[in-house]
Amino acid sequence: MHSHDTALIGLDWGTTSLRAYRIAADGAVVERRETGDGILSVPTGGFEDVFRAVVGAWAEGGLPIVASGMITSRNGWHETPYLTAPAGPADIAGGLVRYRTHGGQEIRFVPGVMTRGADGSPDVMRGEETQIVGAAGEADGTIVFVLPGTHSKWAVVSDGRITGFRTFMSGEVYAALRDHTILGRLMQPGPGSEAAFLKGCDKARSRDGRILNALFSARTLPLFGEIAETETADYLSGLVIGAEFVEALGGVPEKAPIVIASRSDLAERYLRTAASFGRPTRTAADDTAATGLWRIARAAGILT
Repeated sequence: MHSHDTALIGLDWGTTSLRAYRIAADGAVVERRETGDGILSVPTGGFEDVFRAVVGAWAEGGLPIVASGMITSRNGWHETPYLTAPAGPADIAGGLVRYRTHGGQEIRFVPGVMTRGADGSPDVMRGEETQIVGAAGEADGTIVFVLPGTHSKWAVVSDGRITGFRTFMSGEVYAALRDHTILGRLMQPGPGSEAAFLKGCDKARSRDGRILNALFSARTLPLFGEIAETETADYLSGLVIGAEFVEALGGVPEKAPIVIASRSDLAERYLRTAASFGRPTRTAADDTAATGLWRIARAAGILT
């Protein structure tokens, strides 16, 4: 396709990767580039160099550029303030922060979103709000969006606006337990065991999510040959994700559909866990970040 088909350049710039998109006026992705230039790997003062290297000639025609993700954080290129939920495409579009590069290109940075939990503690997201906007589309009613990852997000969206969300450190906790506690000592790599994973999920559910004692069974079950050492990692994963589901489901509307806004091995685990909890769940379409950037740009009236 030719460059004149492009109406928008979108950047999904996170902690460990950069995804750049050329997006058509109807929201279709014309071309995509992905690199490992996440904000953690870019040296101080180096963001514009990476931008030029990755986006390059795409930006020469004066197309609007919208960027979201950790690039807008304190450790990123240009920090944006958080919007307070509820927040939908129009709210986010109204909070876009303009920034001009040394090369003269204008970038609009998407603000993050914050909310407060029932106990008053703040919770935040940067980048996920754009994925959720993309995944939610024009849907009416209330939907729960789950974004699995190092820090999983559970967001409630009502009539296209993020009304609240919670972050669960499940991925990071699992990695810490596996790599830095005695639970990892008997683990052996294996082909993956769905049965062991679901056994962990069931254990977490039977304990109503209280797993500090149950975690030790990831040591004792292989010790007594009751699960194989090659199954231990899956069992531990089931315990942690199962505990996340117990806590998360307690804070979302009971009848609301659940959408997993990710395509990955981890997303498959979340689908299996949801099924084990008896909650119908589906996955969102691909390119939710690109679609979200397009919807925000459209709400801001900046599409060419």
